[in-house]
Amino acid sequence: MALLKEVSKNYGKLDLHIDGKWVKPKTGKYFDATNPATGKVIAQAPVAGPDDVEKAIAAAHAAFGKWRNVPFRDRAKLIFNLRDTFMKNHEDLSRILVQDHGCTISDGRGTISRCIENIEAAGSSMYGFYKGEHVEQLANGIDCYLIHEPVGVFLIITPGNIPMHAWSSFVPYALACGCTVIVKPSRQCPVAADAMSKMIDEAGFPPGVVNLLHMGPERELNKVILSDPRVQGVGLIGSTRVSKELFEICGKYGKRSSLNGNGKNAIVIMPDADLDQSVNYILRGCFGMSGQRCLGSDNVVVIGDNKVYKTLKDKLVAASKAMKMGYGLDESVELGPMTTLNGREQVIGFVESGLRSGAKLLLDGRTTKIKGYEEGYFMGPSIFENVSPEMHIAKEEAFGPLCNLMRMDTLDETISFINSTNYGHSACIVTESGKAARKFIRECEVGNVGVNAGIPQPYAFFGLGSKKDSFFGNSKSRMDSVKMFLDEKTVTLRWV
Repeated sequence: MALLKEVSKNYGKLDLHIDGKWVKPKTGKYFDATNPATGKVIAQAPVAGPDDVEKAIAAAHAAFGKWRNVPFRDRAKLIFNLRDTFMKNHEDLSRILVQDHGCTISDGRGTISRCIENIEAAGSSMYGFYKGEHVEQLANGIDCYLIHEPVGVFLIITPGNIPMHAWSSFVPYALACGCTVIVKPSRQCPVAADAMSKMIDEAGFPPGVVNLLHMGPERELNKVILSDPRVQGVGLIGSTRVSKELFEICGKYGKRSSLNGNGKNAIVIMPDADLDQSVNYILRGCFGMSGQRCLGSDNVVVIGDNKVYKTLKDKLVAASKAMKMGYGLDESVELGPMTTLNGREQVIGFVESGLRSGAKLLLDGRTTKIKGYEEGYFMGPSIFENVSPEMHIAKEEAFGPLCNLMRMDTLDETISFINSTNYGHSACIVTESGKAARKFIRECEVGNVGVNAGIPQPYAFFGLGSKKDSFFGNSKSRMDSVKMFLDEKTVTLRWV
């Protein structure tokens, strides 16, 4: 199938976005951004330094004083302007994400739809939380009411695996609440971040409300930003390691936070499951977006006899081998490259760790090469069996197209295994039994549960749940983040 047209072959030198202006970095430094499918440079991204950080904080702080006082209806209109802007640019944004991230065009289009859902949820939520609460004649001559007030400036850090979706999981909600933001995107997907800031401009937001700082690999400037008294907190979707670092900084300086880290997710196949449908769930859950989804899974636990296990295994291996790999702008492609070469090498190391532990590799994606894309960061589906719970590959996230087939005797044993990890992000069960599903929902110590699903993706107006080392902070992302961006004030009036 012919490739869809790229939005641009090369996006050139990108700029920082500070106080409504596109500006060069004071450092004069840039880094290359590559297309994961081709390995070719598609942009040069700027590296912000301390002077740029100071300007962004000052701009966001000054803008907050004005933005919080923009009339409610006018602010809501801008939020819905942003929705319309995303709708108008839906296809271009999807293709930019394919170029910058490596996902398929189907996943790119789905991502932009999820972004629009977040913007809609943020705009719609304003009509609820701005009404507040009121009790008249609480006592003789006394009325009492509750109002919500915006907190201030926030740092928003987005990851390389879901750069646009993560942006939409915080930024629209912050703006709806009357806060301003400094966005620090992952170095892995700078073109996607650049595109999101252009949407802010096109929608007509005032200068300084959303600022964009590309940075180098060092994380010292995170502390510089969060230690500044003009900045009130941070929203992150990323790793547990970085979440813990930021949580410590937030504790030291008294900042609010929503810090979402790693997971070790599982899909459980019960004896009564439809095995053909189960395979479809596993392909999407383990291999979709090249295994780089937050809600994707590594572990697939099969409960049942040898016949059930062997049938599922054979169907899964055959279906995995048949997945078409290539550049995501080919609409027939089902699996694109890893986002970075380093990410691919880490997953290869993960596979080698499994082999050293004694797991059996049924399908090896390490040597995958795609004709015409030999320099791309491709990693084919890899499937292990004979994986035991104590193995490293069963306990830590691979973050690549990997599936660990595991066998257990009972649902109790399986739930105990899921709960034994340090993480509590998500788990799915495939079954026709309401009793088994209810037990799974109630007893799994995770924040997101799927029943007859491979990816337990909640809609935008639900917060994204996570527990244990998968989350640190005051509120979850998406709709729940308004708890971070808003403060409460009670007013007691007595006129009698």
